[in-house]
Parts: sequence; structure tokens; C-alpha cells
Amino acid sequence: MGKPYATLNPDLVLDAIESTGMRVDGRLLTLNSFENRVYQVGIDDAPPVIVKFYRPHRWSDAAILEEHTFLQELGDAEIPAVAPLVLPLGDAAGTTLSTYNGFRFSVFPRRGGRPPELEQSDTLEWLGRFIGRIHQVGARKPYAERGVIDLPTYGTAPRDYLRDSGVVPENLREAYFAIVDLALAAIARGYERAGDIALLRLHGDCHPGNVLWTDAGPHFVDFDDSRMGPAVQDLWMLLPGDRDGQRRALGDVLAGYEDFCEFDQRSLYLIEPLRTLRLIHYSAWLARRWDDPAFPAAFPWFNTQRYWEERILELREQVALMDEEPLWPI
Repeated sequence: MGKPYATLNPDLVLDAIESTGMRVDGRLLTLNSFENRVYQVGIDDAPPVIVKFYRPHRWSDAAILEEHTFLQELGDAEIPAVAPLVLPLGDAAGTTLSTYNGFRFSVFPRRGGRPPELEQSDTLEWLGRFIGRIHQVGARKPYAERGVIDLPTYGTAPRDYLRDSGVVPENLREAYFAIVDLALAAIARGYERAGDIALLRLHGDCHPGNVLWTDAGPHFVDFDDSRMGPAVQDLWMLLPGDRDGQRRALGDVLAGYEDFCEFDQRSLYLIEPLRTLRLIHYSAWLARRWDDPAFPAAFPWFNTQRYWEERILELREQVALMDEEPLWPI
């Protein structure tokens, strides 16, 4: 869909919230989100709420509700992940997913915070403990609807889409797809070295922007990319700095993580392959969304000669890293 949110105007947002039985006070703030549309909405005689309007045709209703069930399980385990509210009225009364004028949406409590200080050992250990607790719950049962973070989904399919879409400049196509194929082969070798790694329900996109810190500690937001995958997927994006800094940070994170979950050291072979999959997937994500007017405005550097030249260099570096020894913790 070229303009999936063309009819999602402020009046519709406010009317959608009122359809659930909440009384809005007219305050509406658009928050930074591109995959979905997210707003802070003022409520009469109550704190503001966060409303997420899901991108049409991305997830099925069943897949969205699977994510919500996972979040509710985390809440029941007193793990600080922000779960959607059960709606009082409307077509989804008693559930967490509603529809208004063709748009599916959910309502979340507002939870503020600041970015975590990833240079601090105690912060990393604290994060590791909570991710270990998330994974304890995530390992109880698999997702049935949300798929897997793996080579076919995050590597081969994005490569094929980029090739078929014609988005890569003609003079760079040969070089770009040659290095992508080398990267995919190196990723496959990484998975072979790791062996049979257990998969579990993950946050899936556990970068620092999705962790909010308060004096009480961290809480985790935006499980929209939650899928099945190896546990290390939720760890590597929190490792700051150069390789030595990442090794020290990994040691701190695992010190907390292993208080609650056993960590399979073989999955360290997957850190660079997972990073490479994310890079390929990200380019395809931008290409798939380019008809959405929000994307050219927010990412004007995409689809330029320089962008694809930089991706070629980036993937060359990743191919070299994937042939090195994995990132062992200090």
C-alpha cells in the first residue's frame, strides 16, 4: 500500500480512542514511529495513554494478539515490559486489539524514562538480569504466528526483494548483490559453527531506544518485532563501543543474564551473522516502505548512489568479521 495511513487524521485517532470507552481531552502528540503510527493521547481525569495504530497487512490479528499474550505473561511475572491495556468498550471489549474505520489499534499505559547508560557495568548487569527473566518466560512455549529471525527471513527474502524491486542503482547492482551473496554464505557458516541453538520468544529489537530507564531500573517497550530466535539476538544490540568494549559489556550482561537463564556459548558465533542479517533486512525494509510518504521525508539519504556504496563497504567489513573468532566475553 502506497499510503496506508492517508486517512488516519487527528479526529479519527481521537474518535477511535473514544470508541473504547475512554474520554479524550483533545491533547494529541505524534510520537516517533515509522512502521506503525503512535500517539500520546490525553484522557479526562486520568494519565495520558499511548496508542499504536498497526501498519495494515503487516501482522495478522492472531500474530498481534500473540505478542500481547507474551507481554501479559511478562507482566504476570512482574517483568517490566509495557503491555497493552484491556479495552473496556467497543468491538474489542475485554481484549487488547480494537478496530476503527479499518485501522487496528491498541492502547498502552504511558511509561517514561531515559536511555540506559551502557558504559556502566552495573547497568549492563541489571539489563542482563531482566532479559534473562524475559527469556525464562519466552522459553515456556513457542510463537505459532510470528515467524523466526533467521537466514531465510532476514537474509534471503530481503535480498530477493531488493533484487526484484530494482531499487539498487544499475551501476552498483553487480557489486552489491555479489557482496550480499558472500555475506549470506558467511552467515550460513556462522550458523553451522553454532550448531543447533534453541529458539525462544524474544523482544527481537532490543536496542537501547527500546529500553527506558528510571530510578527504579529498566523497562522494555515496543515488542512489535518480537519473533522466535536465538537468545543472543536480544543481547548483541546492547553492546557499545569497539570490539574490546563489546567483549567487556558482554561479560557484564551475561553476569546478570545467567542469574536466570543458562546461556549457550555456541550462540556467540551468531552475533556477527545476526548483525549482518539486520543490515540486509533494514535496506529491504526501507525499500518496501518507500511508497509511504513518511519514509522519503525521514530517510532522504536512502536510494542514493552514496547509500548503496556505503552498504557495499559495510557488508565487506561484516564478511571479514564473520570469518574471525566470535566475540568472547571478558
